[in-house]
Amino acid sequence: MVTSFLVLYKRWMRELEPITDPQLLCVLKPTIMREIVHLQIGQCGNQIGSKFWEVISEEHGLNATGMYEGDSSLQLERVNVYFNEAHGGKYVPRALLVDLEPGTMDSVRGSRIGALFRPDNFIHGNSGAGNNWAKGHYTEGAELVEQVMDRVRHESESCDCLQGFQLVHSLGGGTGSGMGTLLINKIREEYPDRIVNSFSVVPSPKVSDTVVEPYNATLSIHQLLENTDETFCIDNEALYDICFRTLKLTTPTYGTSTTWSA
Repeated sequence: MVTSFLVLYKRWMRELEPITDPQLLCVLKPTIMREIVHLQIGQCGNQIGSKFWEVISEEHGLNATGMYEGDSSLQLERVNVYFNEAHGGKYVPRALLVDLEPGTMDSVRGSRIGALFRPDNFIHGNSGAGNNWAKGHYTEGAELVEQVMDRVRHESESCDCLQGFQLVHSLGGGTGSGMGTLLINKIREEYPDRIVNSFSVVPSPKVSDTVVEPYNATLSIHQLLENTDETFCIDNEALYDICFRTLKLTTPTYGTSTTWSA
């Protein structure tokens, strides 16, 4: 196996036999960009995701419309991990923004970085999940999931060497927990050899405003154990403790906790 690998590598290096298979290129070319497709689902997921794109755009020297305004070539060295390069030198996030109600999408579009995202990647329903896991997983979310998967396929097929997927969502609501885990199931079925990571906000009694949050979280965790490679738990209560004890904020806002999450 090692010998055949070396032969393929030497042929590729000498350009005697061009290799076009994306998976083989990932193995042979260590410097190739390993792209990640980002999904943010539900109100909480979109709030944290939007802050994530603000931070990462600044790191790469990109302005609110995706144009490069940095001062170092290092900023663009691995920009293709999260961004696609479009016409005119604009960089577009490889991100899908999903919710079962239009309000969250309107908020993101109207924000400072609203023009950064591809318009086709805003996907929303009209009724919402009403903090009901079953609505997000079996009814309202199931009606929208194929539309989301079409955009996932589109983004994945435009990658040279897809590394995997990352999903930002909450486990307490209906959309992030129910539809979020449904999407993870679909992605795992269609891309079994790609990495799937989730960044999941875990509900807390101190911060909770919904009685059914523990049920939504329990149902979601079962799905995450089955279908993700890594799950990074973001504890709402710990975020509020940071705001109270470290930052000395008497009334922490969603904006403050979102910034710390991102």
